[in-house]
Amino acid sequence: MHGTRPNFFPLTLLVALFAAGVIVTSGSEGLSQAAATVVAIANMEIGTTPADFRFARTGQGDTGKWTVVNDETSFAGRVIEQSSTDRTDYRFPLAIFEPLVAKNIDVSVKFKPVTGRVDQAAGIAVRLLDGDNYYVVRANALEDNVRFYRVVRGRREQIGGAEFTLSDKTFAGAGKVALWTKSDSVTRFDQIAIDVLE
Repeated sequence: MHGTRPNFFPLTLLVALFAAGVIVTSGSEGLSQAAATVVAIANMEIGTTPADFRFARTGQGDTGKWTVVNDETSFAGRVIEQSSTDRTDYRFPLAIFEPLVAKNIDVSVKFKPVTGRVDQAAGIAVRLLDGDNYYVVRANALEDNVRFYRVVRGRREQIGGAEFTLSDKTFAGAGKVALWTKSDSVTRFDQIAIDVLE
């Protein structure tokens, strides 16, 4: 991910509940899809906050600035961008997709790290209860890695790496899905798809 980044990178997360625990994997084999939701960025108005999203923040500092902007390299010519450059280190802006609450999902997004001196990160938060309680998979362009975290009462703890299949019982119920960034990351998000699994 180092160097110039003209392209969007894919980020996918599967979250499914089996017995008492949560199984999280980086693939989507073995479960059937019940419904699919694609966020219609192409229908959103340039210069506005993205429709159907509300905004929150984990940690301190600015909540974030989420806007629909032009991007000729994107799938439909426009993207959702988080553009606040607040350098507060423990700051995680969230754009929470309001229409959907689900427990077992396969969610994918393409993202482009634009800039950031402290960080250049993008993530997908799932089973989100509020701005302080959720799971998140995040990719970091400066560190060239992917990590999986749980955030409980605003405290972030790593529970997995790039090639992860893991069990966790912290958030066993349904929740929201959100776009996620860190610190001064200016990040663009495109092609957001959420499949609710049976």
